[in-house]
Amino acid sequence: MKPDWDKLMKEFEGSSSVLVADVDCTAGGQGKCQEVGVRGYPTIKYGDPNDLQDYNGGRSFAELQKFAQSLGPTCGPANLDLCDNKKKKLIDEYMALDSTKRESMIKEKEAEIEKLEADFKTFVEGLQKKYQESSDKKDKDVEAVKNSGLGLLKAVNAFQKKAKGEL
Repeated sequence: MKPDWDKLMKEFEGSSSVLVADVDCTAGGQGKCQEVGVRGYPTIKYGDPNDLQDYNGGRSFAELQKFAQSLGPTCGPANLDLCDNKKKKLIDEYMALDSTKRESMIKEKEAEIEKLEADFKTFVEGLQKKYQESSDKKDKDVEAVKNSGLGLLKAVNAFQKKAKGEL
């Protein structure tokens, strides 16, 4: 995908309405990646830099190019004309708040997301532990069956077939 992405970045270089870029989440971009919720690589995000959305479309150059060509300004405080009435009302409510209240609300919502992520991580760790326990039990049980004479049973069966000319 990297060569196609590099080609797409070159195609949109200098665009006044669309920015195609990449961020190295393992180096200097690590903070930004955590901020916008990158959890795996490669991850493609689009939209307002303060409200990035997940891209779930195709990964070929043609699919990425078609999607990028469809992008443009989106609903937000700078483009109210692109918003439906529900979003306009929400933006008006947020604009009426003082910055301290908005920042407090942002922290609360980010804390909610962190809790959801932590709960999911705990759930996955529990699944991994159960999987490992089940896998270990299965391996032990299979070994017990093999040690109960399965190999000798197979050897005797093959020997008898060979002696009777069945092999």
